[in-house]
Amino acid sequence: NSSGKVSHFFLVGFPGLLPEYYGLVSALLFLLYLIIVVGNIFILVIVICEKSLQKPTYLIFGHLALTDLIFGTVTLPKVISKYWSDNSIVPFYACFTQIYFVHFLAATHSFILMVMALDRFIAICVPLRYTSLFTNTTVNGLCGISWFMPIAWMIGVVCDTMKLPFCNSNIIVQCYCDLNSVRSLSCENVRASAILSLGLAMFSLMVPLGFIILSYFFVIIVVLRKPSSTGCMKTLSTCTPQLIIAGLFYLPRCFVYLANFVGFTFNISLHIVIVMLYSHIPAAVNPLIYCFKTQDIKEMLKIKWARRIIHFSTKI
Repeated sequence: NSSGKVSHFFLVGFPGLLPEYYGLVSALLFLLYLIIVVGNIFILVIVICEKSLQKPTYLIFGHLALTDLIFGTVTLPKVISKYWSDNSIVPFYACFTQIYFVHFLAATHSFILMVMALDRFIAICVPLRYTSLFTNTTVNGLCGISWFMPIAWMIGVVCDTMKLPFCNSNIIVQCYCDLNSVRSLSCENVRASAILSLGLAMFSLMVPLGFIILSYFFVIIVVLRKPSSTGCMKTLSTCTPQLIIAGLFYLPRCFVYLANFVGFTFNISLHIVIVMLYSHIPAAVNPLIYCFKTQDIKEMLKIKWARRIIHFSTKI
């Protein structure tokens, strides 16, 4: 490391975890990964294959499911192998590839949530123009922009970090490679780079969050003006899945950022657990929200299940 060159990094995972719990942790992480994969592939398949669900709202769910699926696949297998086979080594370029996808997918997910808020805003505030303003083509275009926009700046940030000399250490106190953990290992002043990447992170987090809050503020105003309280509740119920999904993504992140801002610091082990929870639990829970909080998907699943039962009973 004296030359500033490293060929690999070591992942610490959960600091202080005793070896006798490695098997249990790897099993729990593998179960979490399995839930993420099965749930999000299921959503992607039904959105692609079921013609009745090829509508703007469900196409957005499909894009969100894809980001969750890729994020889980990028981050979990390595930490599972660490505790399953005691393999903590991450090659240099593999680590930076992981950094790229971790931050790129987080930004993409955030922008797609903004598209989802726009969907509800148009559907409730200008319902008569919804079908003309918010077509499948429009949704795929906006979601495509959400995928494309973070690509350029994340390549720049990762390449800039990759050029740093890493002569302090090559031990990453985290469950996967992330920008701050790796950059802190550099023996060079990284203040300017850190400010730039923080600004981009805040842009990809706060701009969509600000739009979501503003759009739902107008939605609530429009809903409260409805004469029927039943109509109000029915309209708001269409927003429930979107609000839960956005809340699961933004609230833990805002809590951690706010805690750091006011000077409250977490124990390093607790911090890593919190990061793992808010990074992966939403990806596992979101498919359940899509299925049980969205009327069209619930109805479609009921019909499929009824047909299956009838088909099975006729065979008997």
